[in-house]
Order: sequence, then C-alpha cells, then structure tokens
Amino acid sequence: MKYYCIGIKGAGMSTLAQILYDLGNEVIGYDDVKYYKFTEDGLIKRNIKIYNDQNHDLDKDTIVTYSAAFSPNHPEIKRVKSLGLKIVKYHEILGNITSMFKTISVCGTHGKTTTSSMITHILKNTIGCNYFIGDGTGHADLKNKLFVIESCEYKKHFLAYHPSITVITNIEKEHMECYNNLDEIISTFSEFANKSNKIIACGDDENIRKIKTDKDIIYYGFDENNDIVAKNIVLNSDGSSFDVYYNKEFYGHFLIPLYGNHMVLNALASIVIGILEGIDYKKIYDLLLTFKNAKRRFYEEKVGSNIIIDDYAHHPTEISATLSSCRQKYPDKKLIAIFKPNTYSRTKDFKNDFINVLNEADKAYITPIECNRENASDYPNITSQIILDGLKNGELITDDEISKLDNYENSVLCFMSCASVSHLIENYKNLKK
Repeated sequence: MKYYCIGIKGAGMSTLAQILYDLGNEVIGYDDVKYYKFTEDGLIKRNIKIYNDQNHDLDKDTIVTYSAAFSPNHPEIKRVKSLGLKIVKYHEILGNITSMFKTISVCGTHGKTTTSSMITHILKNTIGCNYFIGDGTGHADLKNKLFVIESCEYKKHFLAYHPSITVITNIEKEHMECYNNLDEIISTFSEFANKSNKIIACGDDENIRKIKTDKDIIYYGFDENNDIVAKNIVLNSDGSSFDVYYNKEFYGHFLIPLYGNHMVLNALASIVIGILEGIDYKKIYDLLLTFKNAKRRFYEEKVGSNIIIDDYAHHPTEISATLSSCRQKYPDKKLIAIFKPNTYSRTKDFKNDFINVLNEADKAYITPIECNRENASDYPNITSQIILDGLKNGELITDDEISKLDNYENSVLCFMSCASVSHLIENYKNLKK
C-alpha cells in the first residue's frame, strides 16, 4: 500500500511512517518544517522522501494521514481532498497495527516516552520486539510477536488501540482543551485499561487507584502496599540505585544512570514487563544499566564551562522532575531554566503551577508561546507574560535575545519544551564559539 504522511517530521507521524515502511508499504511525506529535526533520523535511514511544497503528484490509490498539528484547512490537506484521496486518521492506522501483535501499551500523563524506551531496550535486546516511541523512534518486523507502543490520551486517540498489556505511569490533569475535568480523564484511562488483559500501574498514584476494573493489576511504586516495591533508594550524581521487592520477597538490586525518583518508577514498570516476559534478573539489570535516555529526554551537552540540557518537559510536573534531576546530578552548579510554552490552553490552565516549579531554578527565561494547533485569538490575554509576572527571577527571551545567556559560567542551562528548542540551543552554541 502507499501512504502519504502530512506532518511527517512530527514525533508521532515520523514514527508511524517508519513502521509503515518496515511493514512493506510505500511511504512519502510532507512537512512545512524545512530545517533538520531529530525526528528525521529514522526517515533518512529508510530514504523516505519528504516534500515541502504542493507541486508533487500523488497516485490515486494513496492513503493519506495527517498530524493533529495540521488544520483541515491547510493547503496540502485541501489539495489531497480535492484529489479524492482516501484519508485515514493517524490513530486509526495505529489501532490496526496494534491488533497485529501482542501489544504492550504505555500510557499516562508523564513518563510514557522514557518508560516505553526502557521496556523496548530490554525486550529488543533479549526476545525481540517492535516499537513505537514518541521521540521519532520506530521499528517493525512481522517476525516479532511483541509491539511496544507509547499511547497518548490526547483527544482519546488511544481508545483506538488494542493492547494486551497496559502500563499506566500516572494520571493527572493534562490536555484540558479535550477533557471537561479530571474525572473524565480517569474514566477514559479506565476505559482504555479495560481493553487489555493485564494492567501494570503505579500504585502510588491516587488517581490510578480510582480506576475501576476487574482485570488483573500489578501495582508498582514506593509504598509497601504495592506488588513490586523500590526500597533503599540512593540518588546521587552518579545516578540512582535501589532494591526491588516483588510480592514482599527481595528480587534484586538495580543501578540506573538516570536521575530522580520518577526514573526509578519508570524502571520499576520496565522490570515488571521483563519479569512477565521471562527475562532473567541479570539481563534486566545489565540492560537498565546501559539504558540511554530517549531523544530529547535530559539530553546533555557540554558547552564551555556550562552543561546544556535539552528536555521535552512541558507540563509543570515534568518541569519540576527535570529541574530536580539537574540538581541531583549537578548540585554545585547554578541552574538556569529556559522554557518555551507550546499551547495557550496549557499556559492558561497551569499558570500558577508553572510559576511554582520555575521558581525552583535560580533564574528562569520564558519564550513567547509557540503553538500550531490553537489560535491565539481564542485565548485573549494569554501570553508568556502571565507566567513571568509571578516569577521571582524571570525574564522574557526571544530567538534574537540569546545573548542574555552569555554571562553564565559553570552553570546548567536547561532548555525545556515539547516544541523544538534546537534553534535556541544552536544560537547559544554559536554565541559561545
């Protein structure tokens, strides 16, 4: 079959395109973004053609899918409609793919990408698996029986999937432009969890405990009432170590080169999957020890005397976790946060939370809001300034004002957003040359 993926440089669409290609389909794509993005790596490897204009022909039997970041009124979407091409929703295609394998679906407000990556790292280096990870990383082979998929609750899209095992990392308010309240979010996660045969969930999360199901649940966390528990946790500049107890019995000691309690929880979920798939302790231990984080998840680079962090954090809880990880690894360095808000709705809904967590940094710089899927006119008076007004030591920064960061030495500069911050980082690196 032939597929045309509009918005192919987006993390999710890039991954889908790679999987479709691996399954033997012809795949091409379109994107407005002309500069290189890290999500292109897998596309380049497969020689998938990317167009930036509307001047190319499309076969009449081509199936079109497009990213949520693209409006139905986008010129390229209007063009494919005028050609009478079949359009299939992104999540529906993924749903069909999940039905082809024993699918391990990783969902939750935070930690989906890292947990999916951890599970994939363990499985692909032992028994083999296909995987869809929301950092632009994907692979599929019909010979593999397992499929690990990061599953997002945005617009309830994950309800189209067919999981055998569901991992739930946490449940919190998010995507409030799609949900009426937290109760509706919990209810949606309940509906999704009940589609699977087995549930693995963080039992420390009070909202997860509200899920109603008669399915088998394995709870993990720090509290003793969980089925698998992390104890004797040590967090230092070398990483995180902890003991694991499974059904009250000591299972093993682990060391991960990652930072923060949230990473210990992500590792626990991965360990449970390893146990269920019959992988021995030593293999799990060794693979977690060698795990390198997902793309744009606490990616580090040294620039002069400073450490640059590129991180996907965009929700207050994620920002707090990222900044805490910076403090753990670099306790003696000044911490500078550079945050790019990416939706008007999230900025409006979590204004006070953003203020509280960004005040954890020694200095916070906020860029203007960058948003493709919302109109500024629908959110009057919602700008980055509503966050800046509450910061103890905050300042607006634009692409042309990167020189504001020039005076920092022996510091950690943490760039955070689910939108691309690569141009900001490159501008800073050019400044320091």
